[in-house]
Amino acid sequence: QVQLVETGGGLVQAGESLTLSCAASGRISRIETMAWYRQAPGKQRELVAVTGVDKASITNYADSVKGRFTISTDNFKNSMYLQMNRLKPEDTAVYYCNAMIKSSIVLPPDEYWGQGTQVTVSS
Repeated sequence: QVQLVETGGGLVQAGESLTLSCAASGRISRIETMAWYRQAPGKQRELVAVTGVDKASITNYADSVKGRFTISTDNFKNSMYLQMNRLKPEDTAVYYCNAMIKSSIVLPPDEYWGQGTQVTVSS
């Protein structure tokens, strides 16, 4: 079994920065991709940023966060980070860690989610 644990959420003012972390643990053979999603009250969950963890990884961001957010990974620690700069009130949401992880080299990857961490940006 695999667990994803997010940390780093909190309350900040508009224009400030915050860094989220996600640590994967358990039976991990290979992490294929890691991503951050968010869900604001009354809205659907949306993709914020995604990255592959191999050398030819492709990173993509939602248009609303391009130039402000940066996703990164630490393969040795099986961890992922989201550096969020110039935060806006509309960034307020629960942020979820997502990963496609192979527990065995011979099996396809499974999808895992963290429990979510609240980010609140006041104006």
